[in-house]
Order: sequence, then structure tokens, then C-alpha cells
Amino acid sequence: MLATYPFLNGIWYLLVFFAWVIWFWLLITVFGDVFRRDDLSGWGKAGWIIFVIVLPYVGVLVYLIVEHKGMADRNVRQARASQEQFDQYVQTVASQSDPSEQIAKAKRLLDEGTITQAEFDQIKQKALA
Repeated sequence: MLATYPFLNGIWYLLVFFAWVIWFWLLITVFGDVFRRDDLSGWGKAGWIIFVIVLPYVGVLVYLIVEHKGMADRNVRQARASQEQFDQYVQTVASQSDPSEQIAKAKRLLDEGTITQAEFDQIKQKALA
């Protein structure tokens, strides 16, 4: 029947192609989650990987059903950690980029007696460089 309708034949091939793409994406997601887990022993990881390789469709679906909450929690934790790391990096770079602010902070530390005049001069020279 599809041979008489070339458009439907093309749609069928696109559907099958994207189903394979989604399948490989799920497979890679499951493998990534299994290896990223720190609450699972090496034997547990090996068991899941063997289960997913021997029974691919069933293994991936069982993993997604059993570990759906843990996968979501791990992804949220990883996203938060990445965001915090990025925020810290931006703050350090932003505070280091303004020489007048660095000199003002160093002057305040010098006035408080936290640093010496030599250290202040070094910070000032570094900020102006």
C-alpha cells in the first residue's frame, strides 16, 4: 500500500529515522546516568549496562521507569552545581576586571592594617597592569 503512495512512504521513513534517533538518545542518556551515579556500586553499574545491552528496549524502559525520580534529581543537582560554578567564575572575573575597585579594596585593607604598604603597592601595580 505504501508503494502506491510515495509521499506516505517518505513519511514512514522519516518516522522510522526519528524513532532511531530518539532511541539512541535515550540509550546514551541511560548510559550517562548509570556511569554518573555515585550511589551505585560497580557491580550494579555493570548489571544495568549488561541488562540494557542484552535486552535493549526492555532494559532502557525498565531503567527509565525504575530510576526516573533519581535521574531527575541528579540532573537538577548537576544543573545547580554548574550554575553556581558559573556564577562564582563570573563574580571573580567581574571583580578582577575593575582596577579602581581593586585599588579601593586594597586601600581599605591597608587602612585597616590587614596588609602592608608593600602588599598594597603590589596589588596596585597588578591592577594597573
